[in-house]
Amino acid sequence: MKKILFLISVLLISMYGYSNPNITKIDPPFWYAGMNNAELQLFVYGPNIGDAKVSVNYPGITLNSSVRLESNNYLIVYLNIDSSVQPCTFPITFSIGKKKFVEQYELKKRDKAGDEHLGFDASDALYLLMPDRFANGNPDNDIIAGMSPYKVDRSDPNARHGGDLAGIEQHLDYFEDLGVTALWFTPVLENNMEGGSYHGYATTDYYKVDPRFGTNEEYKQLIAKAHSKGIKVVMDMIFNHAGVEHPWIKDMPSKDFFNNYDFENNYLQTSYKLTPQIDIYASKFDTNEMENGWFVPTMPDLNQKNSHVYTYLLQNSMWWIEYSNVDGIRMDTYPYADYDAMSNWMKAINEEYPNYNTVGETWVTEPAYTAWWQKDSRLSAPKNSNLKTVMDFSFFDKINKAKTENTETWFKGLDLIYNNFCYDFLYTDPLSVLAFIENHDTDRFLAEGDNLPMLKQAATLLLTTRRIPQLYYGTEVMMNGVKHQSDGYVRKDFPGGWQGDSTSAFTAADRTAIQSDCYNFFKTILNWRKGNEVIGKGDMTQFMVQSGVYAYARFYNGKTVFVMLNGTDAETTVSLKYYQEILNGYTQGKDILTGRTIVLQDNLTMSPRESLVIELP
Repeated sequence: MKKILFLISVLLISMYGYSNPNITKIDPPFWYAGMNNAELQLFVYGPNIGDAKVSVNYPGITLNSSVRLESNNYLIVYLNIDSSVQPCTFPITFSIGKKKFVEQYELKKRDKAGDEHLGFDASDALYLLMPDRFANGNPDNDIIAGMSPYKVDRSDPNARHGGDLAGIEQHLDYFEDLGVTALWFTPVLENNMEGGSYHGYATTDYYKVDPRFGTNEEYKQLIAKAHSKGIKVVMDMIFNHAGVEHPWIKDMPSKDFFNNYDFENNYLQTSYKLTPQIDIYASKFDTNEMENGWFVPTMPDLNQKNSHVYTYLLQNSMWWIEYSNVDGIRMDTYPYADYDAMSNWMKAINEEYPNYNTVGETWVTEPAYTAWWQKDSRLSAPKNSNLKTVMDFSFFDKINKAKTENTETWFKGLDLIYNNFCYDFLYTDPLSVLAFIENHDTDRFLAEGDNLPMLKQAATLLLTTRRIPQLYYGTEVMMNGVKHQSDGYVRKDFPGGWQGDSTSAFTAADRTAIQSDCYNFFKTILNWRKGNEVIGKGDMTQFMVQSGVYAYARFYNGKTVFVMLNGTDAETTVSLKYYQEILNGYTQGKDILTGRTIVLQDNLTMSPRESLVIELP
């Protein structure tokens, strides 16, 4: 009889959703057996569900507590799941008065152990793209009935354009040919916001891919297909803030789920000045404004100090790792969230997935600031962020200044880059710092121009130096743009990603001459660095600028790559006597960018903005 009742319950759930009329949703929708942390938080939604008493009767699973909140439409259930519990479906009984409802909750089998989840590192080249602006593979999901009002209008840089996961999946061969080894998408979770929130940074459902991008299953499928081509996927997450249309704003579980919850009468916006986190003289006023102010009026600030909120976010990140097999996390607006909560989150992630990686956005251009945030930094001791990878905004700042200057020996042009790397002693692990020349929040490197030699030089530096490199979509085919009107101008559609596009950059036959030149350069250097341990693991020696040339060497296990960059707009001749400790008697080497043999004798003449990546025999 019990078996029959169980089957009826499962059938009702599959047909109509939750069997309990007082339950509309449970986060997470299922969990995994064999996790290191025995505690599981279930966030239960439903009218007056807060009145329910909860009981669990299943071997190895016990009820720790059920927590009522200020709103009676939520209930938090904490379970303890013994390590001996195998994948199963177990009953949870909710009682309201004389009525009892049984929910069947599933523990799935993990695809692999935590230490088998391998993150990204310096051997990878990340390719950042914005799904809405890359390719529209399924026009049928452009308009989704029932969502908050929005428009799809490619002529409007701030509207949705219709790009989706299907469009990305259809171009996996393009990424494989180009030579990138990891894709970082801007957020793909539901942003059910008025206007469409095409960029994805205003989450309204942490367990659901935005239907205009696709489904959870399509996201999982895309990652699996990327893996089959040797390409990793990095998931963009945002724990600092949600979207103002999130159910928790419309019906707050408790006021302290958000910082400055009384936003309609007493709105506080962040200052965007991140220094109070590290400033030993910081005032409470400045710290509060930075940490607890809202990012913008449509992005309410989550309170990670609330243990229920913290646990919800921690479990959410683990759920996506387990469910989708995503290979890494990029955490948006990292310093804006509560320091201790984020440190504990990273510690928990590192313990469950010791070989995983997370990069945090830390947007300040001082190397000491960035290094302060890296895991095990002596600068922040006794605090420890536990964050393995930080973003090198100093490198970004310096390379974008250098592109407009001729290199001199005192803080001009590529001498700025030399000085940037002088501060690598501050980092606990320079190889786990992520560098870039542009991203979705900055002007494109090419701005409104087409200076290919300068782009090649910056990209050569990015892809051969001692960092994890990140590229931005379309730069390999000369996409440009500036932010002076809106962010949408640096987030243009990839040419050829939509049916009816007049031009396409996805195939060699359709690229212009300059696009082909640019693409082939990136393809050459990216495929060369794949599996290249000198670049992925090697140490580095750099030289002060000589005759406008900045030079450095990467070396590992007896192999050496010597990089020389003419940072001027004129031909220059540099004496090779400065580099004899690296050249070590070698009289020639091969430039991997052109295939040419480079003679390394007394002097070397370089053309304007020439870049050489020389493999020594």
